[in-house]
Amino acid sequence: MPTQAQKAEVFRALHARPGAFIIPNPWDVGSARILADLGFEALATTSMGQAFSLGRQDNTLDRAETLAYASLIVSRTNLPVSADLENGFGDDAEAVAETIRLAAASGLVGASIEDATGCPDDPIYEIELAVERVQAAVEAARALPFPFTLTARAENYLHGRPDLGDTIRRLEAFQEAGADVLYAPGLATKNDIATVVGSLDRPVNVVMGLEGVQLSLAELSAIGVRRISVGSALYRTALGAALRAAREMRGQGTFTFAKEAASPRELSRIFAATG
Repeated sequence: MPTQAQKAEVFRALHARPGAFIIPNPWDVGSARILADLGFEALATTSMGQAFSLGRQDNTLDRAETLAYASLIVSRTNLPVSADLENGFGDDAEAVAETIRLAAASGLVGASIEDATGCPDDPIYEIELAVERVQAAVEAARALPFPFTLTARAENYLHGRPDLGDTIRRLEAFQEAGADVLYAPGLATKNDIATVVGSLDRPVNVVMGLEGVQLSLAELSAIGVRRISVGSALYRTALGAALRAAREMRGQGTFTFAKEAASPRELSRIFAATG
């Protein structure tokens, strides 16, 4: 088992090499171990996938629940793990800094902090506070004895604010504040992604698997993206299959869905090999 510092160095190096890499998002230990067996080089948690897997809405898990889930995944794989830490579980900068310190203590080597407030009536922090929060996260990360990779997220597009100019202004400010990776989930077009990448000097994460633009690893690499995540898409894909199977049983009384099911033998091999 590599040390946390070794995982951190590996994770940082993935962002420095040419081209993009895919960082898939497991929602539990089983999915994490399957992804590791398939040869992915790093993993990222998904707040929505975790919440849905518990029968809850997104943004309803607290910091302790989120970090316990992340820590369990860390403990059951040799891969570097970064965590979706939503808004840092607090509005003020010190709350965000403490979340980063606790994330590191749980074994994580990276995390994302977003500028979404969690308040439907006022969904995005004012830019001054958003930058202050990123600065606090960066300072907490830099005080650690290993290179913790801090991702700063601009959430405009996920909250009905498709303002590319303001999104870039925020990402540039987060870059200036010291964030290692920049991320604006929900960008609508290839041109928007290329514009964001061209405006920044740090690695950019792009999420695929949402509605809208769908680009391949090769296409995203060609425009300069360094990291590709899928958010809750893997969990939603699995639940989509489960829903189709349940509807077939309930509506038709048949079981043809089982032809697409994973083999118990293959799953047993994976879980035995990585246990």
